[in-house]
Amino acid sequence: MTIGNGTVGNGAKAQAADVRIKTIAIVGARGQMGALFARTFHKAGYAVSTLDRPYTGEAIRSAIPGADMVLISVPVTATRQVADTLAPHMKAGAILCDVCSVKVNPLEQMLAAYSGPVVGTHPLFGPVIPEGFEPRVAVTPGRGQGAPEAVGEVFARAGFTPFASTAEEHDRAMAVVQGLNFITTTAYLAAARQTPGIEKFRVPSFERRLEAARKMLTQDRELFQLISEDNPFLQETVRQFTAYLDLAAGGDLDLLSARASWWWRDTA
Repeated sequence: MTIGNGTVGNGAKAQAADVRIKTIAIVGARGQMGALFARTFHKAGYAVSTLDRPYTGEAIRSAIPGADMVLISVPVTATRQVADTLAPHMKAGAILCDVCSVKVNPLEQMLAAYSGPVVGTHPLFGPVIPEGFEPRVAVTPGRGQGAPEAVGEVFARAGFTPFASTAEEHDRAMAVVQGLNFITTTAYLAAARQTPGIEKFRVPSFERRLEAARKMLTQDRELFQLISEDNPFLQETVRQFTAYLDLAAGGDLDLLSARASWWWRDTA
């Protein structure tokens, strides 16, 4: 897998990394995603240590100094603080990673906190992977020659499908896939509730949309709000979307339908 390398955020010169990853520390292993990676990396043959709050000196010294790769699996708002706490204890050449759903800001924060190799990752799935779904992982370079490839190999060996991305490419895509999806779904359902008696007209397609939105709005609302607010491209994406709503308001549904059909362009 070709990931490429480069520098993001503070512009520090890329430096060589020890790409032989044998030991991995999972920070936030009691969380659902952290627990998933602790299990799968251990099953893939890596030596795995774990670290959870409170980050006491003894716990850090037990989990971090011997790790070739330190994977931060914490809320995006805690990334900088956790990176600052761990960086002084990491050995030379160890790779610092995260699994945040946004990449530009967390990469900048890790690069500022740690002078060694840095790689961003985003698993495009949750802790329960649906049957038949390809568990893809975006890998974005931060600092360190060979570091993205080494991290990608860890995920590949554990049964995931890594692919290369830049932080900007990732966040622009996630502004649509996560951010715009959250915003348009909440706006649609908020508007729908204004229609008197709408509950009597719940056709199957509307029921499917309600069911798809249920978990997002009843269990994961705070998560989606956090990752949407931290995405630097969300407002630009929303403005682009409103331009398409203007087309709909003008009655140009043929043009909208033609553009939407791009998703099935390769089908007969």
